[in-house]
Amino acid sequence: MPKRILLIDDEDGARRIIQFSLEAAAGWEVLTAASGAEGLSIAAKELPDAILLDVMMPDLDGPATFKQLQENLTTRSIPVIMLTAKASPTEHQPLAQLGIAGIITKPFKIPALIAQIRKILNWQD
Repeated sequence: MPKRILLIDDEDGARRIIQFSLEAAAGWEVLTAASGAEGLSIAAKELPDAILLDVMMPDLDGPATFKQLQENLTTRSIPVIMLTAKASPTEHQPLAQLGIAGIITKPFKIPALIAQIRKILNWQD
């Protein structure tokens, strides 16, 4: 059974490219959400194997969405990888302290993204 990833990102183009690439190149099933609120609903209903969460989104940003995922007993154990355009380690530190599984910096090439996801989550597939 393929791994299931929920991608939460407010940018339509990025969502489509990442979804297509992860499905085609890694063989994973990718669910998508255009906002933190939509992502929370899908995560609770679908219980994906992992969540890719954009840091900068309107209304409910990545850290606020992650906090709500942690407050829900059904979604608390889902590993979350933050996607951010901020490359500096000092900018990554507050995110890492949240208790997320990992951080991936944008922009990225798809093979590197897949390799990073596999490494962070220790997926062998």
